[in-house]
Amino acid sequence: MAISKEKRQQLMADYLEKLERSRGIILTNYQGQNVTRINQLRNQLRPTGTGYHVVKNTLFRLALQEAKLPELEALLEGPTAIGFCYQDMQTGARALLDQARVTGAFSVKGGLIGRRMLTLRDIERLASLPPREAVVAQMLHSLRAPLGRLVTVLKGPTRGLLMVLKARTDQLASAQG
Repeated sequence: MAISKEKRQQLMADYLEKLERSRGIILTNYQGQNVTRINQLRNQLRPTGTGYHVVKNTLFRLALQEAKLPELEALLEGPTAIGFCYQDMQTGARALLDQARVTGAFSVKGGLIGRRMLTLRDIERLASLPPREAVVAQMLHSLRAPLGRLVTVLKGPTRGLLMVLKARTDQLASAQG
């Protein structure tokens, strides 16, 4: 079914805006999914900051060219829907891969971060990384541990001096008593 010129221009502008806003994209083959399942997937992805849209391959190819991004020729074959990761690509990748595991027909094709193309294997590695919050917590712990040891070492001489003075005070008190 042919679409009008205005509709094509509107779709191109929409694709370009989504590409500009997103940190990365994940291409999927949604074949075998009905509208209800796709809408459920959209609802699951929304809290992760990922938009999920069915695209016209030819128009999306043109949008990639206009945005001067690498062409994803091999990935833009067959029914294609794209996860536009606006916030955190890792959580979007994890949700899409989980959907692919749950439903046998749905599959992840690959993706794009910046100008770097991602294979399915790259996306699986990305999804397997610990969450950002866990990495930040590990870094803070790594920074805090040496400081705690330094404080303990610096307290040592002061504590030793206080113990010697207390022992001497006790000694003098027992000599007087």
